[in-house]
Amino acid sequence: MFVSLTARITAIGLIVLLALASLAGLLADASYQASQSVHWAAHSAGIIETTEAALGDLREAESGQRGFVITRDPAYARSYAERVDSAARTIARVVEQTNDNPLQHARAQKIALLMKERSTILLQPLNLARRGDFSGAVAVIASGRGRELMDAISVRAQGFLDEERALQSTRQDAAVQRLESGKRLAILGAIAVALVVVGSFALLVRAIRRPLATMMRAMTALGSGEQDARIDTAMGSREFTRLAVGYNAMADRLRGAVADQGTSERQLQIVNTELEQNTKSLRERGEVIELLGGMAHRMQAARTDDELAQIVRVFVPQVLPDIPGALYAHNNSRNCLAPVASWGGITVPIEGFAPERCWALRRGQSHSVEDPSREIVCGHVAENEVYHCEPLLAGGEVIGVLYLQGRIGAENRFRMNVLTENIASALVNHRLQRSLREQTIRDPLTSLFNRRYMEETLKLEIARSLRAGSPLSLVMCDIDHFKRFNDEFGHDAGDSVLQMVAAEMRSRFRDGDVICRFGGEEFTIIAPGTTAEALAGRVETVRRAIAELAVRHGNRTLGSTSMSFGIATWSDAMDRDGATLIQAADMALYQSKRDGRNRATISMLAA
Repeated sequence: MFVSLTARITAIGLIVLLALASLAGLLADASYQASQSVHWAAHSAGIIETTEAALGDLREAESGQRGFVITRDPAYARSYAERVDSAARTIARVVEQTNDNPLQHARAQKIALLMKERSTILLQPLNLARRGDFSGAVAVIASGRGRELMDAISVRAQGFLDEERALQSTRQDAAVQRLESGKRLAILGAIAVALVVVGSFALLVRAIRRPLATMMRAMTALGSGEQDARIDTAMGSREFTRLAVGYNAMADRLRGAVADQGTSERQLQIVNTELEQNTKSLRERGEVIELLGGMAHRMQAARTDDELAQIVRVFVPQVLPDIPGALYAHNNSRNCLAPVASWGGITVPIEGFAPERCWALRRGQSHSVEDPSREIVCGHVAENEVYHCEPLLAGGEVIGVLYLQGRIGAENRFRMNVLTENIASALVNHRLQRSLREQTIRDPLTSLFNRRYMEETLKLEIARSLRAGSPLSLVMCDIDHFKRFNDEFGHDAGDSVLQMVAAEMRSRFRDGDVICRFGGEEFTIIAPGTTAEALAGRVETVRRAIAELAVRHGNRTLGSTSMSFGIATWSDAMDRDGATLIQAADMALYQSKRDGRNRATISMLAA
């Protein structure tokens, strides 16, 4: 029936799964039945506990009534009221819990009515006692009617509880029996499944072992030199039959190969030579890929353009030895190919060249010139020069070009292709990292550094100042009457004022000064290597330039503006996180405000 080993294994798997599923179903049913029995036993235990609690509350209510009548202590009367209410709620819960058992439900309802009647009788002497008729209350109690009713309640409750305890015992016994049945079922089922699995796999092993032994004998004979050793193709399964047919075909071909041994040896020598060449080529390519991997890791970790250029200058000559060249990348405006790095002793113009001057960029594919007299030469290349331009592509977009001097052989083309892919990927990643970093440290409105960058830089500059013993100063400034621009001309006009002031400060302060937008119309300038007195001259120049600005927004003239400045220098007495220095400069700024604005004040705390 099953001519294929695959079919037999599948059948065995299905049998095992069916057996396991049947066993699991039986065990799940047994577990469910046992859990139901446990549930109902716990249900009976809850009913018994609730009933006893209700009876206990009623008895305590009776004790509270008698205590009040005898001792005339109001506390007993309050205890009576609480217990009567608790007894009523508890017995009502018992009635609700016995909804599944009509007989017990009827008994519980009767007990509830008797308890209600008993509560009413208990209330009569209590009311007399509350009105001060304690002798009348004692007489009602002494009549014995309440005791008879309480005895009747006790008798009915005892019968009710006995019945519920019997139910509980029966359910517990049923749970134990079902657990034992489940245990026996699990043991017997596991044994049965194990027998099925062992038997099935024994048959499968037998079906595999016999044809394997036959094949091993034939292969051993062939290995001993018996070229006529063959296997009977009736192997009992489709897979082994195919193996036998394939083995016989292999033996036939081997006989032919032995007959033509001389030709085979020559062919083997040719193949061996090709393999050696391929192995050498693969080894070299592996070394190149490993080298490019190291280059790629370093390029991904580069943080500045200089670091990226240094990596290119170090690794490209190793990947393409003795081939000078240069790497160009698009600038931000994409109207110029700017040089990133060059190697091999060639010199490239710093200004770069326009994209249309390179045929590789025009065509979007490689452009090689081996005979300048018969080829079209790119405009950025010198005359009579043999070269190759390879465009750098990333995501279908041209991001630069790799320029190489000399001829590029077949093996070097592989190296060049892998190299350009790595460089293109690294350039895209480098630009993305730089863009993301700019977004995190720049204020989007003014393009100045933001407050977070200012705080981090200030800590670094303070640490550097401590090590070098050089001065460090800080300027806090804001725009005078800035709210007037927002109120009179709108927030867009206020944004224009902030942008104009930011541009003016960028053009006036040194390149080494860190200009930041502190928040709102307030700005901060970190000035390393200078004192407050030396910095005051630059601040005064900036102040006068801003005061002379003619602020415009669209076609409207917003008028003039001015700024107030506070200058402070860091000292050893200040905190190293910069908070004290900022506070000192801020106090100086407020002093400028108090003195009439449009001025600069040096902090008295300046070192």
